Amino acid sequence: MPPVFAHGALRLYLLALLESGPKHGYELIKALSERFGGTYSPSAGTIYPRLGKLEEEGLVATHTEGRRTNYSITPAGLLELNSRRDELAGVENDISASVRRLADNLRQDIRVNMRGLRADLAATAEAARTSARAGSAGGTGSAAGAGSPWYSPEGERRLKEAEMLVQAFRDDMRVELRRHAGSSPVTAVTLETVRTVLDQARISIRNSLNA
Repeated sequence: MPPVFAHGALRLYLLALLESGPKHGYELIKALSERFGGTYSPSAGTIYPRLGKLEEEGLVATHTEGRRTNYSITPAGLLELNSRRDELAGVENDISASVRRLADNLRQDIRVNMRGLRADLAATAEAARTSARAGSAGGTGSAAGAGSPWYSPEGERRLKEAEMLVQAFRDDMRVELRRHAGSSPVTAVTLETVRTVLDQARISIRNSLNA
């Protein structure tokens, strides 16, 4: 995959992030992750060496607050940033292109994974149909309403279990989404992932019902 930042671009972008005020390393990593819509998050091993180099060059200053080291831009750093505003605009354009590229790659990965999931679901559904046919041949019937000639206690139990699984999934995901949203916004990539996965799950379940 092509590099997310061109040579020297991350160094410049860190100065831009510090222009709004002092930040510690995790805040810078989080800000970069949010700028990329969650498609990319730099590692500590990527960020801290560059911050150290900026400090050596006198463009960034540090001060300790508890266990955290805060970084702030110096007058020399602001002078460099101002002299490279045009270059910074190009970095922003490159980031936007990287976000689109990374999102496309993620969507492709989701499609590949969903094809594998559909194959697994199809195999499971076929095994269930085979088992159901064997049960029907033995006179067990299949699930339906209590007034239906196809009603059976086992079928009713499976229906209730399926409904409970759907409800539990819904409740669990709502809790996870709201917990995440409490600390950072839900990204467009997360929304696209939820939409794609649920659409494919809906199709697979309907196919198994109509088979």
